[in-house]
Amino acid sequence: MIKRLTKHGNSLALVIERGVLDLLNIDADTPLSVTTNGTSLVVTPIRDEKKEQRVRTAVAEGNRRYGRMLKRLAD
Repeated sequence: MIKRLTKHGNSLALVIERGVLDLLNIDADTPLSVTTNGTSLVVTPIRDEKKEQRVRTAVAEGNRRYGRMLKRLAD
């Protein structure tokens, strides 16, 4: 994908398409880390590890409690 920067006031902006945003689970409120190695720009979403761990725990608990029932419903 080749992109061009867009003028935004006295700055330049990089517009990211909806498909890429959806794929990376990024929205306007997602904090992003912008770094460089000297030749490339790297934009990485900053994830809240505690929040992600709570979600993983909740999913595991749901699977433990309701996994067999959901499997039967799917069949």
